[in-house]
Amino acid sequence: MSGPDVSGTALQAKPEKSAGRPTPAQSLTPGAADAPDPAGTGHLDAVAVCAWFGPALVLNDVSLSMQAATVTALIGPSGCGKSTFLRILNRMHESVPGARLAGEVLLNGKDIYSSGRRLTDVRRQIGMVFQKPNPFPAMSIADNVIAGLTLNKIKINRSDRAELVESALTKAGLWAEVKDRLSRPGGQLSGGQQQRLCIARALAVKPKILLMDEPCSALDPTSTRRIEETITELRTEVTIVIVTHNMQQAARVSERAAFFLAEQGTPGTIVESGPTEDLFEHPTDSRTADYVHGRFG
Repeated sequence: MSGPDVSGTALQAKPEKSAGRPTPAQSLTPGAADAPDPAGTGHLDAVAVCAWFGPALVLNDVSLSMQAATVTALIGPSGCGKSTFLRILNRMHESVPGARLAGEVLLNGKDIYSSGRRLTDVRRQIGMVFQKPNPFPAMSIADNVIAGLTLNKIKINRSDRAELVESALTKAGLWAEVKDRLSRPGGQLSGGQQQRLCIARALAVKPKILLMDEPCSALDPTSTRRIEETITELRTEVTIVIVTHNMQQAARVSERAAFFLAEQGTPGTIVESGPTEDLFEHPTDSRTADYVHGRFG
């Protein structure tokens, strides 16, 4: 199906995907493989992704390879489609009434929107940490960690449960702070601790990909530093894609970056992508240089 012509802009015909009616994969990116990546991580490839909210085209022809065991930062001004793109990567976009998309998202070479692909399986493999910490406030710290397993109907015995809780909290950099109060409500933790608890909850189901939508925007500098340390420690175990407006943070935590931009009412697109150091030190587009050096945005 061809995408609609929005605001007089003619689009190439691409397979369009509506909420609840995904289309099968049409092609694979060159080099995409079905074999698992190192350390059980995964690689993601977005191929010619377009997205609409109702008649409004918000992303146009976005292609990006997010390499395994690597932190990829999505940068750009507000309103350029970064968070929309992130939500497309684990099929949250389709939950919005009237939202549609075209193109493909490939996890280890297989389209997550293909016919027969279960939504719960996709979200187990591609976890999400949101801008605002969202633990279950009345649920204990330990129960918060294993909540994802409960929702996915994954059974675990008592001894394995304790080991999993410790492992996930350790990876999230929170174990030492909460090990003596695991039965207390997660809502009693500080904001930074709650965000790390959400990271532990996402890690407990052993995802291949972890998406993070401005995870430090509501946190103080100390909590931000701890989250960044956690991201650095996790990068060899899980592929991370992070949206951030903080250029210093992007430079500190990511190995690759993509600069999104929407100009003069046009839909968001990627201006350029590549190693973070290259984007910051040797950008190929003057708009990238202007943004990363604070001249706009």
